[in-house]
Amino acid sequence: MTVASTPELEADRQNLIALITDEAVFHGDFTLSSGKKATYYVDMRRLTLDHRAAPAIGRIMLDLIGEIDGVVAVGGLTLGADPIANAVLHESVRAGTPLDAFVVRKEPKDHGRGRQIEGADVAGKRVVVVEDTSTTGQSALKAVEVLRREGAEPVAVAVIVDRKTGARAAVEEAGLQWLAAIDLDDLGLAPQ
Repeated sequence: MTVASTPELEADRQNLIALITDEAVFHGDFTLSSGKKATYYVDMRRLTLDHRAAPAIGRIMLDLIGEIDGVVAVGGLTLGADPIANAVLHESVRAGTPLDAFVVRKEPKDHGRGRQIEGADVAGKRVVVVEDTSTTGQSALKAVEVLRREGAEPVAVAVIVDRKTGARAAVEEAGLQWLAAIDLDDLGLAPQ
């Protein structure tokens, strides 16, 4: 279990846990993006795009990655990472530690400059991949693969909710630090 670095940030984290539990955990039969079956679904987009949660998400994630030296930008595979990266960008400016954001497209654009990474120039720079939830880590690792191909140095994957289903091991096996703000214990859920 992660605890935020200040009482104020821990209060933000506890409030976010309550919002997730009340409004973003759905019970039923679901197929996850990994293809795995689950009896609950944590729909973080309901909150990463919600005015009550997004500022706290920015603060919590900024705190989570705060100990990593030399990071200049955050982002990840579109769509899940986009609102998180933007929340971190805004909170980092407010905190006086500005970070840029980037978006990794699933495929390169077939027009214009043909870019697969939009936003901050990441070539030669240390970056953190962010994600809302992670089951196998494959979305984050796809972003890492694209970032490395473009000359960036991804150093960590930071998720809001760790489903505790193998993503951490996959990310660490790829040589990256794994960080999670909230895990299933915090939400009173069992791994599936």
